Amino acid sequence: MRAYLRTLLLAACLGVACTTEASVGSEPTPAWLTALIKDLEKQPAANPPAFISRFDYRGQTVYYLPARCCDIPSNVYNAAGTIICHADGGLSGAGDGRCPDFLSTRKNETIVWRDQRNAS
Repeated sequence: MRAYLRTLLLAACLGVACTTEASVGSEPTPAWLTALIKDLEKQPAANPPAFISRFDYRGQTVYYLPARCCDIPSNVYNAAGTIICHADGGLSGAGDGRCPDFLSTRKNETIVWRDQRNAS
């Protein structure tokens, strides 16, 4: 009976851990970012591998998902998960122009997630 209770308690703890926000470094990973990562992991692996970085930009924390290829724009998200701009990529390669200084002024990069799968 005691082993059963221990197993049940362990399963409950693991279940809670899986449903709460993960942490990257000392900061929790927002739920929207965890969902985005899960969505990226459902897509075919890219070459080069996809990744998401956290930066300080214009006094706020932002998350950068680089373009995967060619004419696809990158995404820069604010801490709430709203896309604030496409810093680069797209047809012109220069993004949408809403944050033209992002690539030159961003600071304090932290890789939040990197796809560990190999592209076929």
